Amino acid sequence: MASNNFIDYVKLICRSGKGGAGSHHFFRAKGLPNGGPDGGDGGRGGHIILEGNSQLWTLLHLQYQRHVFAKDGEGGGENLRSGAQGEDIVLQVPLGTVARDPDGTHILEITEHGQRLVLVPGGRGGWGNDHFKNSINQAPTYAQPGEPAIEAIIILELKLLADVGLVGFPNAGKSTLLSVVSAAKPKIADYAFTTLVPNLGVVAYRDYKSFVMADIPGIIEGAAEGKGLGTRFLRHIERNSMLLFMISCDSPDINAEYNVLIGELEQFNPELLDKKRLLAITKSDMIDEELEAEIRQTLPAEVPAIFISSLTNKNITQLKDMIWKALHD
Repeated sequence: MASNNFIDYVKLICRSGKGGAGSHHFFRAKGLPNGGPDGGDGGRGGHIILEGNSQLWTLLHLQYQRHVFAKDGEGGGENLRSGAQGEDIVLQVPLGTVARDPDGTHILEITEHGQRLVLVPGGRGGWGNDHFKNSINQAPTYAQPGEPAIEAIIILELKLLADVGLVGFPNAGKSTLLSVVSAAKPKIADYAFTTLVPNLGVVAYRDYKSFVMADIPGIIEGAAEGKGLGTRFLRHIERNSMLLFMISCDSPDINAEYNVLIGELEQFNPELLDKKRLLAITKSDMIDEELEAEIRQTLPAEVPAIFISSLTNKNITQLKDMIWKALHD
């Protein structure tokens, strides 16, 4: 996904179609001037529908489609003719799109390709007067009006669906790892915050298996208070099966850095701490075996750890084995 084309938040002003009114017509024909009621039903108003599309990775195509209005249903006619339904509007969205009200109330989530869910329903069409005839009232002169349209402000948020989410400070080597194990081409440079948007990559594994890895922009201490890029992109790891923490071997205190990352995740969403975790110590081509053994003694005991180097491919295969095992335990 291109960084300048990634949009993961869109506000839509929606209006579904109102239902058509039922008809209160009476049958008239030569020799039958007082025929019975034959008013048809009104047509349903158009729905606004979300449909999952696995070929989309961003909400960019909806950024300038802020007003979404469906058509109204048509009124019923004579001879029990029903009015035409209002045309539905179908919005294609990437998998992992969540719809909510401005107050945060969850409406729906799209998780599968081809999945269709009604975002804003159209109004039902009204019944024609034929529905209301009976032995007592054989000539009803009334029919139902159609249900009104629904107007709503809808927030669409994208939460990337991936198996593994990469978590770390800027320049921890997340983007480099993603570029090595997948065909993704994230921006890589020797300064902080080169990754400004999430990136996805499909990682090939043994026997033609694969899993999806998500790289989000780096977190810094105080992100929950808005420092750096804040926590805007942390929603993209809420749907990940596990988290891979990445800390450079030249960190002055790996344990402290790990605890800072854990703290920021906890402030954003405590449920993130329930996910499986692995710890990768990156750039380990810069240290020898003796120093690596010393660092290993200081690592947090509650999380499995591995020393890797994306530059030399050190332990990359072993890392993929650990990830696969964690995903399928």
